[in-house]
Amino acid sequence: MEEIRAAHSTPKTFKALARQAKERVKTGFWQDCKEDIDERMEKVKELGLNESKAGRYFKQKVSASLLGEKEDEFYLKVKDMLLKDGEVSDAIGRLTDKAHYESLTYEEKQRYTLSLSERYLRALERFRREYEFDKIDL
Repeated sequence: MEEIRAAHSTPKTFKALARQAKERVKTGFWQDCKEDIDERMEKVKELGLNESKAGRYFKQKVSASLLGEKEDEFYLKVKDMLLKDGEVSDAIGRLTDKAHYESLTYEEKQRYTLSLSERYLRALERFRREYEFDKIDL
């Protein structure tokens, strides 16, 4: 899927979209996707995980790949931290951009910390939803 994303920059016209779709069909992209998802779903069954959630998750990953969406840097930072250290009590402190934080006024620091906390909680929730399926490697 990486090569599809790299080979297809953001299309500008309907004709470009059609050309890309035709290329995916010609190269067997959809057959490969189906086989990959089928294999992963088989693994999900073996592990006794929620098949419906897994199916939606894997299909969303394919869609994101086609659209060329990149992982959010903040989410990747949170994910890395959670995988290395688990849930820690000083997560907000670890995620704080110290140089930026020091340049803020008291009120701005409060808003920054609140915003960072909200982003962290969203990233943590996403991590919890996706973790069980991310660890399914073939």
